[in-house]
Amino acid sequence: MKERIIQFGEGNFLRGFADYFIHCLNKKGLYDGKVVLVQPIPVGQIEGLRAQDFRYNLYLRGIDKGETVTEHSLIESVARGVDPYISFDEYMALADNPDFRFVISNTTESGIAFDGSCRPDDRPCKSFPGKLTQLLYRRWKNGMDGFVHFACELIDNNGDELKKCVLRYAELWQLEKEFVCWLEEKNAFVNTLVDRIVTGYPGAEQAKELAPDDNYVDTAEIFHLWVIEGNYEDELPLRKAGFNVVWTDDAKPYKKIKVRVLNGAHTSLVAGAILSGIETVGEAMADEKACAFLMKCIKEEILPTIGENEDSIAFAESVLDRFRNPFIKHKWRSIALNSVSKFAVRDLPTLLEYKEKFGTYPRLLTMALAYLIYFYKNDTPDDAADVTAKMKNGTIAEILSDCSLWQNDLSGMTDIITEYCGIIENKGAEGAMEWILSE
Repeated sequence: MKERIIQFGEGNFLRGFADYFIHCLNKKGLYDGKVVLVQPIPVGQIEGLRAQDFRYNLYLRGIDKGETVTEHSLIESVARGVDPYISFDEYMALADNPDFRFVISNTTESGIAFDGSCRPDDRPCKSFPGKLTQLLYRRWKNGMDGFVHFACELIDNNGDELKKCVLRYAELWQLEKEFVCWLEEKNAFVNTLVDRIVTGYPGAEQAKELAPDDNYVDTAEIFHLWVIEGNYEDELPLRKAGFNVVWTDDAKPYKKIKVRVLNGAHTSLVAGAILSGIETVGEAMADEKACAFLMKCIKEEILPTIGENEDSIAFAESVLDRFRNPFIKHKWRSIALNSVSKFAVRDLPTLLEYKEKFGTYPRLLTMALAYLIYFYKNDTPDDAADVTAKMKNGTIAEILSDCSLWQNDLSGMTDIITEYCGIIENKGAEGAMEWILSE
């Protein structure tokens, strides 16, 4: 098969996501192409993967429509890998191959960033956008068309932000105006939203059982979602292959559903679960009160606020299956990291919009905020020192009126949050949950 896709990032996520999709397309006869991995940082996995011919085992495990499902594949979609820090000329030669059409990247949230110290003659540039600009400039010099760039980094408008960085390098390096025009006209920088929990290497003992000779065995949940702005189904028939891929003009509504439902549900229960002595998400789904709190919060407060439609309802149902996944031990303590900023982004917009739409504060999300404040005052939260100090030492009125915490003045909630915190104090976390569910 020809090499058709350049991929920046060789970590667990893309190997359990995009590379799996390409593998399946090839197996089904819907595509005829392989991936070349590019290691975006000095320390990576290219050499280790090369030792096993870039083949690895992938195990998908989870709950699908109430049934436990497992799937095993030997992934063979990767042709080779390039470490530009060791083989820079081999990396730059990728620009010479006319068969390359797509670039996929996942270089972590900090990967799409402009570094003004990068220069065009670096071997290679330190930043990912700098490396990409080097490659694109050579591609332009060759007189070839550019690429379709699928940015998978978990930042807003990831494709747009990547393009901005490349254009800034073109300006910094004083590259030709014709190159800038070519960037605009012969390339597409596509915003995407990705969703799949990839748990990665399963631990030495379990890896020995699953694939004893594979040092890069990967594991992930069954669920996946890839929202892509634009439509390249004719070239990459992902929907025809049966994947949960959405080609769209605007990924923002899908991101809103994901953040409000999946992330918002996590954050709504995290403090209450920890205070109730529940360690993992799976344990919460097996606990009658915690599970009822979560389901009621999603179905009666989050969905009615963001709009109940086919997409949001289906996603909410999938979220509950994902939370029940027995193969993922997702600890609430891990989810609780930086909970104040998470609540401000994931739950507070729903809470305030619910109040505006229905005239009253949503009871469960309000209790979630009370749990959060009580947790910061009486437990050991993992957050920035200044945030922790404000939450621990401030009065409820001071906390709620602090716009630096919430990007909103919530002083209008002082009485109800004071009441709910008093109920948590008097009844305990579990008793307060039972009380709010019975109201």
